[in-house]
Amino acid sequence: LIVHKLMRNCIEANILTSCGKGKTVFIFRIPVIPANVPFQFKRLQFSIRVSFAMSINKAQGQTLKVAGLQLQGPCFSHGQLYVGASCVGAKVNLFYLSTPK
Repeated sequence: LIVHKLMRNCIEANILTSCGKGKTVFIFRIPVIPANVPFQFKRLQFSIRVSFAMSINKAQGQTLKVAGLQLQGPCFSHGQLYVGASCVGAKVNLFYLSTPK
């Protein structure tokens, strides 16, 4: 997912992979009422998992299952692009994001 807009009760995002590729989706907060506490309360949370990002320089020597490279700005050198692309074992697990021309 690429998050386009964060709102108080909703997240607007685009799907990058799978059958919904390119679709805009809205993720709403869902109520969660825990049963393992002696009192009742309701908490609203988004049903998403946060991923992490690292710079290409920090990725050197790292092995990742899935990686995405954001190429909306120019890379400093071809070596940085090579490091970013080579940290994934299979090419089907490497995704690029670039601006259309």
